Amino acid sequence: GNPGDVMEKIAMHQVREILRLRWSLGRSVRQTAASVGLSRGVVSKTTTRASLTGLNWELVCVLSDGALDERVYGKPAALTGDRAEPDPVRMHLELKRPGVTLELLHIEYKEAHPDGFQYTAFCQRYRRWLKRTAPSMRQRHVAGEKTFVDYSGVRPHYIDEATGERVYVELFVAVLGGSSLTYVEATHTQTLADWIGSNQRMYRFVGGVSRAQVPDQLRSAVSEPDWFDPTINRTYQALATHYGTSVFPARPGKPKDKAKAEVAVLIAQRWILARIRNEQFFSLAELNARIRVLNDELNLRAMKRLGGRNRRDIFEQFERDTLLPLPLTTYEYSEWSKARVHHDYHVQVDDHYYSVPSQLLHEQVEVRLTATTIELLHKHRVVATHARSRVKYTHTTTPAHMPPNHRGWAEADPAGVQEWATSVGPMTEALVKRIFESRPVMQQGLRSAMGLRRIGQRYGPDRTEAACGLALRFGATSYKPVERLLKLGREGTGGGDESPTPIEHDNVRGPDSFN
Repeated sequence: GNPGDVMEKIAMHQVREILRLRWSLGRSVRQTAASVGLSRGVVSKTTTRASLTGLNWELVCVLSDGALDERVYGKPAALTGDRAEPDPVRMHLELKRPGVTLELLHIEYKEAHPDGFQYTAFCQRYRRWLKRTAPSMRQRHVAGEKTFVDYSGVRPHYIDEATGERVYVELFVAVLGGSSLTYVEATHTQTLADWIGSNQRMYRFVGGVSRAQVPDQLRSAVSEPDWFDPTINRTYQALATHYGTSVFPARPGKPKDKAKAEVAVLIAQRWILARIRNEQFFSLAELNARIRVLNDELNLRAMKRLGGRNRRDIFEQFERDTLLPLPLTTYEYSEWSKARVHHDYHVQVDDHYYSVPSQLLHEQVEVRLTATTIELLHKHRVVATHARSRVKYTHTTTPAHMPPNHRGWAEADPAGVQEWATSVGPMTEALVKRIFESRPVMQQGLRSAMGLRRIGQRYGPDRTEAACGLALRFGATSYKPVERLLKLGREGTGGGDESPTPIEHDNVRGPDSFN
Protein backbone atom coordinates (compact mmCIF):
# COMPACT_ATOMS: atom_id res chain seq x y z
CA GLY A 1 0.00 0.00 0.00
CA ASN A 2 0.92 3.63 -0.05
CA PRO A 3 3.52 4.54 2.63
CA GLY A 4 1.28 7.51 3.48
CA ASP A 5 -1.26 5.04 4.88
CA VAL A 6 1.02 4.09 7.76
CA MET A 7 1.41 7.25 9.81
CA GLU A 8 0.26 10.85 10.05
CA LYS A 9 2.39 13.26 8.05
CA ILE A 10 4.29 16.07 9.71
CA ALA A 11 5.58 19.30 8.15
CA MET A 12 8.57 18.87 5.85
CA HIS A 13 10.69 21.38 7.78
CA GLN A 14 10.17 19.20 10.86
CA VAL A 15 11.31 16.12 8.92
CA ARG A 16 14.50 17.92 7.86
CA GLU A 17 15.17 19.08 11.45
CA ILE A 18 14.65 15.57 12.85
CA LEU A 19 17.08 14.08 10.33
CA ARG A 20 19.62 16.87 10.91
CA LEU A 21 19.59 16.35 14.67
CA ARG A 22 19.70 12.54 14.42
CA TRP A 23 22.10 12.03 11.49
CA SER A 24 24.25 15.17 11.39
CA LEU A 25 24.51 16.03 15.09
CA GLY A 26 24.03 12.54 16.52
CA ARG A 27 21.35 13.53 19.00
CA SER A 28 19.31 10.84 20.76
CA VAL A 29 15.61 10.26 20.07
CA ARG A 30 14.73 11.84 23.43
CA GLN A 31 16.87 14.93 22.82
CA THR A 32 15.51 15.34 19.27
CA ALA A 33 11.90 15.00 20.42
CA ALA A 34 12.40 17.69 23.07
CA SER A 35 14.03 20.00 20.53
CA VAL A 36 11.38 19.77 17.79
CA GLY A 37 8.39 19.54 20.18
CA LEU A 38 7.15 16.16 18.89
CA SER A 39 6.76 12.80 20.56
CA ARG A 40 9.59 10.27 20.67
CA GLY A 41 7.41 7.89 18.65
CA VAL A 42 7.09 10.36 15.77
CA VAL A 43 10.84 11.05 15.82
CA SER A 44 11.67 7.34 15.81
CA LYS A 45 9.20 6.47 13.01
CA THR A 46 10.32 9.37 10.83
CA THR A 47 13.99 8.39 11.17
CA THR A 48 13.21 4.73 10.43
CA ARG A 49 11.09 5.56 7.35
CA ALA A 50 13.82 7.79 5.98
CA SER A 51 16.44 5.07 6.51
CA LEU A 52 14.31 2.40 4.81
CA THR A 53 14.01 4.56 1.68
CA GLY A 54 17.82 4.74 1.39
CA LEU A 55 18.15 8.35 2.48
CA ASN A 56 21.16 9.84 4.28
CA TRP A 57 21.94 13.34 5.43
CA GLU A 58 23.84 14.25 2.26
CA LEU A 59 20.85 13.33 0.09
CA VAL A 60 18.42 15.20 2.36
CA CYS A 61 20.45 18.37 1.90
CA VAL A 62 20.10 18.31 -1.88
CA LEU A 63 16.47 17.10 -2.22
CA SER A 64 13.62 19.60 -2.64
CA ASP A 65 10.69 19.55 -0.23
CA GLY A 66 8.52 17.80 -2.80
CA ALA A 67 11.11 15.15 -3.55
CA LEU A 68 11.84 14.57 0.12
CA ASP A 69 8.10 14.31 0.85
CA GLU A 70 7.70 11.68 -1.87
CA ARG A 71 10.73 9.67 -0.62
CA VAL A 72 9.50 9.68 3.01
CA TYR A 73 5.73 9.42 2.55
CA GLY A 74 5.30 8.04 -0.95
CA LYS A 75 3.37 9.50 -3.88
CA PRO A 76 0.19 11.53 -3.27
CA ALA A 77 -3.04 9.55 -2.87
CA ALA A 78 -4.41 11.01 -6.12
CA LEU A 79 -1.83 8.94 -8.01
CA THR A 80 -2.79 5.62 -6.43
CA GLY A 81 -5.09 4.47 -9.21
CA ASP A 82 -8.83 4.00 -9.36
CA ARG A 83 -9.56 3.39 -5.68
CA ALA A 84 -12.78 5.13 -4.62
CA GLU A 85 -12.21 8.26 -2.58
CA PRO A 86 -14.28 8.46 0.64
CA ASP A 87 -16.72 11.37 0.83
CA PRO A 88 -15.63 13.54 3.79
CA VAL A 89 -18.84 15.62 3.75
CA ARG A 90 -20.99 12.51 4.08
CA MET A 91 -18.64 11.18 6.79
CA HIS A 92 -18.91 14.45 8.72
CA LEU A 93 -22.70 14.41 8.62
CA GLU A 94 -22.96 10.72 9.50
CA LEU A 95 -20.65 11.21 12.49
CA LYS A 96 -23.31 13.51 13.96
CA ARG A 97 -25.60 10.52 14.42
CA PRO A 98 -25.42 8.98 17.91
CA GLY A 99 -23.18 5.90 17.99
CA VAL A 100 -21.61 6.42 14.55
CA THR A 101 -17.79 6.18 14.49
CA LEU A 102 -15.07 6.38 11.84
CA GLU A 103 -14.49 2.66 12.26
CA LEU A 104 -18.13 1.90 11.42
CA LEU A 105 -18.02 4.23 8.41
CA HIS A 106 -14.84 2.49 7.18
CA ILE A 107 -16.50 -0.92 7.46
CA GLU A 108 -19.42 0.34 5.35
CA TYR A 109 -16.98 1.94 2.88
CA LYS A 110 -15.04 -1.35 2.46
CA GLU A 111 -18.26 -3.28 1.96
CA ALA A 112 -19.08 -0.97 -0.95
CA HIS A 113 -15.46 -0.74 -2.20
CA PRO A 114 -13.45 -3.88 -1.27
CA ASP A 115 -10.33 -2.47 -2.97
CA GLY A 116 -10.67 0.86 -1.15
CA PHE A 117 -8.30 2.50 1.30
CA GLN A 118 -7.35 0.89 4.57
CA TYR A 119 -8.56 2.39 7.84
CA THR A 120 -5.58 4.72 8.47
CA ALA A 121 -5.69 6.27 5.00
CA PHE A 122 -9.48 6.48 5.19
CA CYS A 123 -9.29 8.47 8.42
CA GLN A 124 -6.46 10.65 7.12
CA ARG A 125 -8.55 11.85 4.21
CA TYR A 126 -11.34 12.89 6.53
CA ARG A 127 -9.00 14.65 8.95
CA ARG A 128 -7.24 16.55 6.18
CA TRP A 129 -10.60 17.78 4.90
CA LEU A 130 -11.63 18.71 8.46
CA LYS A 131 -8.52 20.83 8.97
CA ARG A 132 -9.57 22.99 6.02
CA THR A 133 -13.02 23.71 7.50
CA ALA A 134 -14.12 26.34 10.04
CA PRO A 135 -12.91 25.87 13.64
CA SER A 136 -16.46 25.29 14.88
CA MET A 137 -16.83 22.34 12.50
CA ARG A 138 -13.68 20.65 13.74
CA GLN A 139 -15.34 19.85 17.03
CA ARG A 140 -17.55 16.81 16.77
CA HIS A 141 -21.07 17.57 18.00
CA VAL A 142 -23.45 14.63 18.10
CA ALA A 143 -26.99 15.42 16.99
CA GLY A 144 -29.34 16.16 19.88
CA GLU A 145 -26.50 16.49 22.35
CA LYS A 146 -25.92 20.24 22.84
CA THR A 147 -27.45 23.64 22.19
CA PHE A 148 -25.14 26.65 22.48
CA VAL A 149 -26.66 29.97 23.60
CA ASP A 150 -25.17 33.45 23.79
CA TYR A 151 -25.80 37.17 23.24
CA SER A 152 -24.33 39.27 20.46
CA GLY A 153 -21.92 42.02 21.42
CA VAL A 154 -23.33 44.07 18.50
CA ARG A 155 -26.82 45.28 19.41
CA PRO A 156 -29.72 46.19 17.10
CA HIS A 157 -32.12 49.06 17.85
CA TYR A 158 -35.53 50.49 17.06
CA ILE A 159 -36.86 54.06 17.11
CA ASP A 160 -39.10 55.25 19.95
CA GLU A 161 -41.94 56.96 18.09
CA ALA A 162 -42.74 59.23 21.04
CA THR A 163 -39.21 60.62 21.51
CA GLY A 164 -37.46 59.75 18.25
CA GLU A 165 -34.60 58.23 20.24
CA ARG A 166 -32.85 54.96 19.45
CA VAL A 167 -33.66 52.12 21.84
CA TYR A 168 -30.81 49.59 21.81
CA VAL A 169 -31.79 45.99 22.55
CA GLU A 170 -30.05 42.64 22.99
CA LEU A 171 -29.65 39.92 20.35
CA PHE A 172 -30.13 36.36 21.63
CA VAL A 173 -28.52 33.63 19.50
CA ALA A 174 -28.89 29.85 19.90
CA VAL A 175 -27.39 27.14 17.67
CA LEU A 176 -27.82 23.36 17.73
CA GLY A 177 -24.52 21.50 17.83
CA GLY A 178 -25.44 18.74 15.40
CA SER A 179 -27.05 20.65 12.52
CA SER A 180 -26.10 24.29 13.25
CA LEU A 181 -29.80 25.21 13.04
CA THR A 182 -29.86 28.78 14.37
CA TYR A 183 -32.44 30.78 16.32
CA VAL A 184 -32.14 34.56 16.69
CA GLU A 185 -34.38 37.10 18.44
CA ALA A 186 -34.15 40.54 20.05
CA THR A 187 -35.08 41.28 23.67
CA HIS A 188 -35.02 44.48 25.66
CA THR A 189 -32.50 43.21 28.23
CA GLN A 190 -30.34 40.28 29.31
CA THR A 191 -32.22 40.07 32.61
CA LEU A 192 -33.51 36.77 33.94
CA ALA A 193 -37.08 37.15 32.66
CA ASP A 194 -35.91 37.94 29.10
CA TRP A 195 -33.29 35.16 29.21
CA ILE A 196 -35.83 32.53 30.28
CA GLY A 197 -38.35 33.77 27.72
CA SER A 198 -35.79 33.57 24.89
CA ASN A 199 -34.89 29.99 25.83
CA GLN A 200 -38.55 28.94 25.88
CA ARG A 201 -39.22 30.50 22.48
CA MET A 202 -36.10 28.81 21.12
CA TYR A 203 -37.39 25.40 22.30
CA ARG A 204 -40.71 26.02 20.54
CA PHE A 205 -38.92 27.11 17.35
CA VAL A 206 -36.80 23.95 17.31
CA GLY A 207 -39.69 21.71 18.35
CA GLY A 208 -37.61 19.78 20.87
CA VAL A 209 -34.83 19.96 23.45
CA SER A 210 -31.19 18.88 23.31
CA ARG A 211 -29.72 16.99 26.25
CA ALA A 212 -27.47 19.86 27.33
CA GLN A 213 -27.35 23.65 27.12
CA VAL A 214 -24.02 25.48 26.93
CA PRO A 215 -24.35 29.16 27.89
CA ASP A 216 -21.66 31.67 28.72
CA GLN A 217 -21.31 32.45 32.42
CA LEU A 218 -23.61 35.48 32.23
CA ARG A 219 -25.53 36.52 35.35
CA SER A 220 -28.93 35.24 34.17
CA ALA A 221 -27.49 31.74 33.67
CA VAL A 222 -24.91 31.50 36.46
CA SER A 223 -25.44 33.02 39.90
CA GLU A 224 -21.91 32.22 41.15
CA PRO A 225 -19.30 31.96 38.36
CA ASP A 226 -16.51 29.45 38.88
CA TRP A 227 -13.93 27.76 36.67
CA PHE A 228 -14.67 24.24 37.89
CA ASP A 229 -18.13 24.28 39.50
CA PRO A 230 -20.28 27.33 38.65
CA THR A 231 -23.61 27.68 40.48
CA ILE A 232 -26.50 27.65 38.02
CA ASN A 233 -29.18 30.29 38.58
CA ARG A 234 -32.10 28.59 40.38
CA THR A 235 -34.67 29.84 37.88
CA TYR A 236 -32.58 28.69 34.91
CA GLN A 237 -32.01 25.35 36.61
CA ALA A 238 -35.76 24.99 37.18
CA LEU A 239 -36.31 25.68 33.46
CA ALA A 240 -33.75 23.00 32.53
CA THR A 241 -35.40 20.52 34.91
CA HIS A 242 -38.84 21.23 33.46
CA TYR A 243 -37.59 20.61 29.91
CA GLY A 244 -35.51 17.57 30.87
CA THR A 245 -32.17 19.07 29.84
CA SER A 246 -29.01 20.03 31.76
CA VAL A 247 -26.80 23.13 31.88
CA PHE A 248 -23.02 23.08 31.32
CA PRO A 249 -21.68 26.66 31.28
CA ALA A 250 -18.58 27.35 29.22
CA ARG A 251 -15.43 27.95 31.24
CA PRO A 252 -14.31 31.58 31.53
CA GLY A 253 -11.61 32.43 29.00
CA LYS A 254 -12.12 29.18 27.05
CA PRO A 255 -13.68 30.19 23.72
CA LYS A 256 -13.37 26.64 22.36
CA ASP A 257 -16.01 25.55 24.88
CA LYS A 258 -18.55 27.62 22.96
CA ALA A 259 -16.91 28.01 19.55
CA LYS A 260 -20.18 26.99 17.94
CA ALA A 261 -22.01 29.86 19.66
CA GLU A 262 -19.33 32.41 18.78
CA VAL A 263 -19.46 31.44 15.11
CA ALA A 264 -23.28 31.56 15.18
CA VAL A 265 -23.18 35.05 16.70
CA LEU A 266 -20.74 36.19 14.00
CA ILE A 267 -22.99 34.73 11.28
CA ALA A 268 -26.06 36.41 12.82
CA GLN A 269 -24.24 39.73 12.79
CA ARG A 270 -23.23 39.32 9.14
CA TRP A 271 -26.42 37.84 7.69
CA ILE A 272 -29.05 39.50 9.88
CA LEU A 273 -27.79 42.69 11.54
CA ALA A 274 -25.81 43.78 8.50
CA ARG A 275 -28.88 43.25 6.32
CA ILE A 276 -31.04 45.58 8.43
CA ARG A 277 -28.43 48.27 9.08
CA ASN A 278 -30.26 50.77 6.85
CA GLU A 279 -33.80 49.77 7.85
CA GLN A 280 -35.94 51.48 10.51
CA PHE A 281 -38.19 49.79 13.06
CA PHE A 282 -40.52 51.44 15.55
CA SER A 283 -41.08 48.64 18.08
CA LEU A 284 -39.43 45.49 19.35
CA ALA A 285 -42.19 43.40 17.75
CA GLU A 286 -41.56 45.01 14.36
CA LEU A 287 -37.82 44.39 14.68
CA ASN A 288 -38.35 40.73 15.61
CA ALA A 289 -40.74 40.18 12.71
CA ARG A 290 -37.94 41.18 10.33
CA ILE A 291 -35.37 39.10 12.21
CA ARG A 292 -37.61 36.00 11.90
CA VAL A 293 -37.68 36.35 8.09
CA LEU A 294 -33.89 36.70 7.88
CA ASN A 295 -33.41 33.87 10.42
CA ASP A 296 -35.38 31.52 8.16
CA GLU A 297 -33.30 32.61 5.16
CA LEU A 298 -30.11 31.97 7.14
CA ASN A 299 -31.19 28.40 7.96
CA LEU A 300 -31.90 27.77 4.25
CA ARG A 301 -28.55 29.13 3.01
CA ALA A 302 -26.35 26.53 1.33
CA MET A 303 -23.10 25.74 3.15
CA LYS A 304 -20.30 25.22 0.64
CA ARG A 305 -18.14 23.11 2.92
CA LEU A 306 -21.04 20.68 3.38
CA GLY A 307 -21.68 20.15 -0.31
CA GLY A 308 -24.41 22.78 -0.60
CA ARG A 309 -26.56 21.34 2.20
CA ASN A 310 -28.35 23.87 4.44
CA ARG A 311 -28.95 23.94 8.19
CA ARG A 312 -32.67 23.19 7.93
CA ASP A 313 -32.14 20.09 5.73
CA ILE A 314 -29.41 18.74 7.99
CA PHE A 315 -31.60 19.35 11.04
CA GLU A 316 -34.57 17.52 9.52
CA GLN A 317 -32.45 14.59 8.38
CA PHE A 318 -30.03 14.13 11.25
CA GLU A 319 -31.13 15.98 14.38
CA ARG A 320 -34.89 16.42 14.75
CA ASP A 321 -35.54 12.81 15.75
CA THR A 322 -32.71 12.84 18.30
CA LEU A 323 -34.18 15.70 20.38
CA LEU A 324 -36.13 15.24 23.58
CA PRO A 325 -39.83 16.02 23.19
CA LEU A 326 -41.28 19.24 24.56
CA PRO A 327 -43.06 18.78 27.93
CA LEU A 328 -46.83 18.65 27.94
CA THR A 329 -47.16 21.32 30.64
CA THR A 330 -46.13 24.97 30.34
CA TYR A 331 -43.17 26.11 32.42
CA GLU A 332 -44.21 28.60 35.11
CA TYR A 333 -41.63 31.35 35.45
CA SER A 334 -40.35 31.78 38.98
CA GLU A 335 -37.67 33.81 40.71
CA TRP A 336 -35.64 32.66 43.71
CA SER A 337 -34.31 34.73 46.56
CA LYS A 338 -33.49 34.46 50.25
CA ALA A 339 -35.18 36.14 53.22
CA ARG A 340 -34.83 36.28 57.00
CA VAL A 341 -37.85 35.46 59.19
CA HIS A 342 -38.88 38.51 61.26
CA HIS A 343 -39.73 38.46 64.97
CA ASP A 344 -43.43 38.25 64.06
CA TYR A 345 -42.81 34.99 62.06
CA HIS A 346 -43.33 36.75 58.70
CA VAL A 347 -40.94 37.33 55.79
CA GLN A 348 -40.99 40.33 53.49
CA VAL A 349 -41.32 39.51 49.78
CA ASP A 350 -41.92 42.23 47.20
CA ASP A 351 -43.14 44.62 49.96
CA HIS A 352 -45.71 42.18 51.35
CA TYR A 353 -45.44 40.01 54.49
CA TYR A 354 -46.07 36.25 54.45
CA SER A 355 -46.14 33.95 57.47
CA VAL A 356 -44.02 30.86 58.14
CA PRO A 357 -44.20 28.49 61.13
CA SER A 358 -43.30 30.44 64.28
CA GLN A 359 -40.58 27.92 65.12
CA LEU A 360 -38.49 29.46 62.30
CA LEU A 361 -38.02 32.87 63.97
CA HIS A 362 -34.86 34.58 62.67
CA GLU A 363 -34.04 31.63 60.35
CA GLN A 364 -33.13 32.16 56.69
CA VAL A 365 -35.57 30.74 54.14
CA GLU A 366 -35.59 30.45 50.35
CA VAL A 367 -38.36 32.18 48.44
CA ARG A 368 -39.81 30.91 45.15
CA LEU A 369 -41.91 33.66 43.64
CA THR A 370 -44.26 33.04 40.69
CA ALA A 371 -46.98 35.19 39.16
CA THR A 372 -49.62 33.63 41.44
CA THR A 373 -47.93 31.94 44.39
CA ILE A 374 -45.24 32.30 47.04
CA GLU A 375 -43.37 29.19 48.21
CA LEU A 376 -41.12 29.42 51.28
CA LEU A 377 -38.51 26.69 51.82
CA HIS A 378 -36.30 25.92 54.80
CA LYS A 379 -33.44 23.48 54.25
CA HIS A 380 -34.91 22.55 50.84
CA ARG A 381 -38.31 21.68 52.37
CA VAL A 382 -41.46 23.68 51.62
CA VAL A 383 -42.69 25.16 54.92
CA ALA A 384 -45.33 27.60 53.62
CA THR A 385 -47.32 28.31 50.46
CA HIS A 386 -49.38 31.48 49.96
CA ALA A 387 -51.32 33.12 47.17
CA ARG A 388 -49.25 36.06 45.94
CA SER A 389 -50.59 39.43 47.08
CA ARG A 390 -50.00 42.71 45.23
CA VAL A 391 -51.07 44.82 48.23
CA LYS A 392 -47.97 46.44 49.68
CA TYR A 393 -47.12 46.51 53.40
CA THR A 394 -49.96 44.23 54.50
CA HIS A 395 -49.83 40.72 55.94
CA THR A 396 -50.89 37.26 54.76
CA THR A 397 -51.01 34.93 57.75
CA THR A 398 -51.84 31.23 58.07
CA PRO A 399 -53.33 30.53 61.54
CA ALA A 400 -51.40 27.25 61.84
CA HIS A 401 -48.13 29.24 61.70
CA MET A 402 -48.96 31.23 64.86
CA PRO A 403 -47.66 30.35 68.31
CA PRO A 404 -50.39 29.01 70.65
CA ASN A 405 -50.91 32.30 72.47
CA HIS A 406 -51.40 34.23 69.20
CA ARG A 407 -53.73 31.52 67.93
CA GLY A 408 -55.95 32.00 70.95
CA TRP A 409 -56.37 35.67 70.14
CA ALA A 410 -56.97 34.81 66.48
CA GLU A 411 -59.82 32.57 67.49
CA ALA A 412 -61.49 35.49 69.30
CA ASP A 413 -64.24 37.36 67.47
CA PRO A 414 -62.99 40.70 66.01
CA ALA A 415 -66.49 41.37 64.67
CA GLY A 416 -67.82 41.24 68.23
CA VAL A 417 -65.34 43.91 69.35
CA GLN A 418 -66.32 46.14 66.45
CA GLU A 419 -70.02 45.69 67.25
CA TRP A 420 -69.36 46.73 70.87
CA ALA A 421 -67.43 49.83 69.68
CA THR A 422 -70.32 50.83 67.39
CA SER A 423 -72.77 50.49 70.28
CA VAL A 424 -70.66 52.82 72.42
CA GLY A 425 -70.36 55.65 69.89
CA PRO A 426 -68.59 56.98 66.78
CA MET A 427 -65.40 57.99 68.66
CA THR A 428 -64.95 54.48 70.09
CA GLU A 429 -65.69 52.91 66.71
CA ALA A 430 -63.13 55.19 65.03
CA LEU A 431 -60.45 54.33 67.60
CA VAL A 432 -61.01 50.59 67.22
CA LYS A 433 -60.70 50.94 63.44
CA ARG A 434 -57.45 52.91 63.84
CA ILE A 435 -56.07 50.26 66.20
CA PHE A 436 -56.65 47.50 63.66
CA GLU A 437 -55.21 49.50 60.77
CA SER A 438 -52.03 50.42 62.64
CA ARG A 439 -51.02 46.83 63.46
CA PRO A 440 -49.02 44.73 60.99
CA VAL A 441 -50.63 41.59 62.37
CA MET A 442 -54.38 41.50 62.94
CA GLN A 443 -53.98 39.53 66.17
CA GLN A 444 -51.94 42.35 67.67
CA GLY A 445 -54.69 44.87 66.86
CA LEU A 446 -57.32 42.52 68.29
CA ARG A 447 -55.42 42.31 71.56
CA SER A 448 -55.46 46.10 71.95
CA ALA A 449 -59.12 46.42 70.86
CA MET A 450 -60.19 43.81 73.41
CA GLY A 451 -58.27 45.75 76.05
CA LEU A 452 -60.30 48.83 75.13
CA ARG A 453 -63.56 46.87 75.47
CA ARG A 454 -62.51 45.65 78.91
CA ILE A 455 -61.78 49.24 80.02
CA GLY A 456 -65.01 50.52 78.46
CA GLN A 457 -67.10 47.93 80.26
CA ARG A 458 -65.53 49.04 83.55
CA TYR A 459 -66.06 52.83 83.13
CA GLY A 460 -69.27 52.87 81.11
CA PRO A 461 -70.10 53.98 77.56
CA ASP A 462 -70.35 57.75 78.16
CA ARG A 463 -66.97 58.19 79.80
CA THR A 464 -65.37 55.71 77.31
CA GLU A 465 -66.75 57.60 74.32
CA ALA A 466 -65.42 60.90 75.68
CA ALA A 467 -62.00 59.41 76.44
CA CYS A 468 -61.80 57.84 72.93
CA GLY A 469 -62.61 61.20 71.35
CA LEU A 470 -59.81 62.91 73.26
CA ALA A 471 -57.39 60.06 72.56
CA LEU A 472 -58.10 60.29 68.82
CA ARG A 473 -57.17 63.98 68.89
CA PHE A 474 -53.87 62.99 70.45
CA GLY A 475 -53.27 60.44 67.63
CA ALA A 476 -53.62 57.38 69.86
CA THR A 477 -53.35 53.91 68.26
CA SER A 478 -53.93 51.72 71.33
CA TYR A 479 -56.23 51.46 74.34
CA LYS A 480 -53.61 52.69 76.86
CA PRO A 481 -54.19 56.46 76.46
CA VAL A 482 -57.91 55.86 77.03
CA GLU A 483 -57.13 53.84 80.15
CA ARG A 484 -54.91 56.64 81.54
CA LEU A 485 -57.52 59.34 80.86
CA LEU A 486 -60.26 57.32 82.56
CA LYS A 487 -58.10 56.48 85.57
CA LEU A 488 -57.27 60.17 86.06
CA GLY A 489 -60.83 61.31 85.28
CA ARG A 490 -59.57 63.62 82.55
CA GLU A 491 -61.69 62.32 79.68
CA GLY A 492 -63.83 65.52 79.71
CA THR A 493 -60.99 68.04 79.62
CA GLY A 494 -60.80 68.23 75.82
CA GLY A 495 -64.43 69.05 74.95
CA GLY A 496 -65.27 71.39 72.06
CA ASP A 497 -62.55 72.77 69.85
CA GLU A 498 -60.42 74.01 72.73
CA SER A 499 -57.11 72.42 73.58
CA PRO A 500 -57.21 70.29 76.74
CA THR A 501 -55.92 71.84 79.92
CA PRO A 502 -52.43 70.53 80.68
CA ILE A 503 -52.25 68.17 83.63
CA GLU A 504 -49.52 69.24 85.99
CA HIS A 505 -48.07 66.13 87.59
CA ASP A 506 -44.63 64.51 87.72
CA ASN A 507 -46.00 61.23 86.36
CA VAL A 508 -47.94 62.76 83.44
CA ARG A 509 -45.87 63.53 80.32
CA GLY A 510 -48.51 65.30 78.23
CA PRO A 511 -50.33 64.44 74.98
CA ASP A 512 -47.20 64.01 72.88
CA SER A 513 -46.41 60.80 74.72
CA PHE A 514 -49.57 59.16 73.28
CA ASN A 515 -48.38 59.27 69.65
